[in-house]
Amino acid sequence: MKQHIYWHTTVQMPDDKDLTPIPSKVDVAIIGGGYTGLSAARTLAKQGVSVVVLEAETIGWGASSRNGGMTLTGLKPAMQTVIKNYGRNLAKELFQCSLDSVDIVEQIVKEETIDCGFSRYGHLLTANKPKHYDSLQGEVDFMAKEFNHNVRLVSPKDLRSEIGTDVYHGALVDEVSGGLNPAQYVAGLAGAAEKAGATLCARARVNRLERRENRFSPALATGTSAGASVIQTERGSLEAESVLVATSGYTGRVTKRLQKKIIPIGSFIIATEQLSDELAHELSPKNRMIFDYKHFLNYFRLWDNRMIFGGRAAFFPENENTVAQSGEILRNEMIKIYPQLKDVKVEYAWGGTLDFAFDQMTHVGEEDGIFYALGYAGHGVAMATYLGATVAEAMMKGTIKDHPFAKFNFPSAPLGLYNGNPWFLPFAGLYYKILDLIE
Repeated sequence: MKQHIYWHTTVQMPDDKDLTPIPSKVDVAIIGGGYTGLSAARTLAKQGVSVVVLEAETIGWGASSRNGGMTLTGLKPAMQTVIKNYGRNLAKELFQCSLDSVDIVEQIVKEETIDCGFSRYGHLLTANKPKHYDSLQGEVDFMAKEFNHNVRLVSPKDLRSEIGTDVYHGALVDEVSGGLNPAQYVAGLAGAAEKAGATLCARARVNRLERRENRFSPALATGTSAGASVIQTERGSLEAESVLVATSGYTGRVTKRLQKKIIPIGSFIIATEQLSDELAHELSPKNRMIFDYKHFLNYFRLWDNRMIFGGRAAFFPENENTVAQSGEILRNEMIKIYPQLKDVKVEYAWGGTLDFAFDQMTHVGEEDGIFYALGYAGHGVAMATYLGATVAEAMMKGTIKDHPFAKFNFPSAPLGLYNGNPWFLPFAGLYYKILDLIE
């Protein structure tokens, strides 16, 4: 089991052989070179805004090229919970954003001719227990009534038409969701941003960010009286009228107020050797994006006849030890679901870091000229692309407060017991395992 990101073997990722110089002054500086930052850069540059993307590693290095490649409808919390917490009208706005997010990925892939295998495969939510299936039955009626969104049930007796296992107790299918190769997509998105005129700077870790003097940029109708930002990176300094923080699970001390609102959580994936056509079809006849009902969930799909199998095997972010341990855990989980894979070689294991807010919601906003889009909670492929584009548009129009994801509070830790170091992750992991046992 090689500790290497399988997706990176399928595409030439942007490298750091020829480092682009840091510009001295731009309208917008974006911190983070993943889906959010690159989508925002593409949108801004197309409108003539001078924009630079500052990435600490290489472009697309983080979760954007390490995830499962699922472009999903919906939010992390159940929509019943979203209605309860935020009201019916805002919940409908937020759910529509999730539908639009899949559309915008499809649109960008077509417009920029990005070869990443995007297709509307649909997703399959599997019931781990009979009571989960009972809940899914209510979900079908609820989604049709409240959101005019059609999903359908697959009964336990018909489940083999969707997945080659008998461990589940039925499932729910949403045909709108899609899938792609995440590394090919982020590399293509980077190329599209550069083609539009954005400057992409790798190995440009931001070490300091401060505001100075009052100004107003003619390029951005930000509606803020804040001054310009002076940004110090490892490779030099620059000045920007506005800053967009797009650092997701890698949000750090430079933006401490945001770091204290984001929990970095590890997610890990294994990839098998190539399977025969017959076995691949048996495992997933319709090539769905599959994930289960558990809190401590597994998610999996096929790509190039390989089983790509991921999950929260360990909550701490990736390192050599957590990847090795998680690889074994995930292999065992995969074999429980698919016993027919017990003799199949697992060739790759890797990890990435997701960003969770304390309410598990995605958040958009602006403070003193610093804009942000954070908290994707595993839904980042589509949603980060969408928010990169729509936050960029809101920055240009000065309408960030009207953005649906800016209309509710971005909570900090209860009692202020978190400073950016997620000491509580082992306890959180145990808590969710217990919930899965008792629910």
